Amino acid sequence: MVEESSDSLYTQVCSLQNLQIAFQKARKGKTKRPDVVEFESNLKNNLLQLRADLLLHSYRPQPLTTFIIRDPKTRKINKSAFRDRIVHHALCNILEPIYEKIFIYDSYANRKGKGTLKALERFDVFKRQVAVPYPDYVTGYCLKADIKHYFETVDHNILLNIIQRRIKDKNLLFLLKNILTNYSNGEQGKGMPLGNLTSQFLANVYLNELDQYVKHALKAKYYLRYVDDFVILHKKKELLEMYKLEIDSFLQQKLQLELHPLKSKILPLHKGITFLGFRIFYHHKLLRKSNWRAAKRKIILMKNDFDDDMIGYDAVYSSMVGWFAYAKQANTSKIRKTIGKKLEEYFPNELSSTELRKIIAISLKPPKLNNSHISKA
Repeated sequence: MVEESSDSLYTQVCSLQNLQIAFQKARKGKTKRPDVVEFESNLKNNLLQLRADLLLHSYRPQPLTTFIIRDPKTRKINKSAFRDRIVHHALCNILEPIYEKIFIYDSYANRKGKGTLKALERFDVFKRQVAVPYPDYVTGYCLKADIKHYFETVDHNILLNIIQRRIKDKNLLFLLKNILTNYSNGEQGKGMPLGNLTSQFLANVYLNELDQYVKHALKAKYYLRYVDDFVILHKKKELLEMYKLEIDSFLQQKLQLELHPLKSKILPLHKGITFLGFRIFYHHKLLRKSNWRAAKRKIILMKNDFDDDMIGYDAVYSSMVGWFAYAKQANTSKIRKTIGKKLEEYFPNELSSTELRKIIAISLKPPKLNNSHISKA
């Protein structure tokens, strides 16, 4: 089924209103970065020029900037120019509502109203449906799987063919192809850059094929996916072994992907399952040490960016509020206190706009009257 009015999608992407919304999203938390400041200094003309380039099909993304991060795993991140990030947001503004209608409920990465916390909560629901806790033992199993080198091996032709089932707008498809081919990993027609908004969105489009297969062909009830990590829970180990073989075959034949041989295992729930940075047991969770060490490193990096006037404190506050909510899923009171002290040490006397609004709201709140002091008439 093709989305209604798909022939006008490119016009919607290129509308000035959509580009203005995309600009606001692209600049969020990055208002002090030089490329953002430069673009914003002549905002109207820059957006009009970008719109003209898109409508005239002369738009071409700039070469990606590559850098390495360690969090703690070493990753190669490819950063797009700010102008291109606006285009990515403009595209996703139009495409996301179309694909939200067909994505399964239990896909949790890079979607509104989803995320790691929701995925962990759903895992807990599945765990209690499958496992039976005895005093010294918990029944049930989990297929914990990972797709080998996922972002590096996504096939462009397969991805575009998947998209064309719903999107018939040739101009929009041409733009998507330009964005995909702007990345090179040495293998022609393969791969998407980590760090791009379009890569995050298209990763879900590509693996929606797997989601539909698992839910409708295999009829696996307790399945959830976060990017290229997914789990299936069941009472019977033998069924999970069959699922694993069938999924690996499907990935190779239909998507030219494969399960990671070392990271795809069937594990008993009583031993705990490592998922999204936690070691999950039936009655509790443990935060992996690598995750809170990464949080410490992140604070240092944000401190450096803050001192260099690259980001404001609002960006720091927003990032750490998310991390504290994530860490609270486990018994991490001591760790959170340690991280909190680091924040106070590195950012003394700083207030975010959110905190400031709360303080103002409290100060403006009228005092409660003590009725005991009011004499009766």
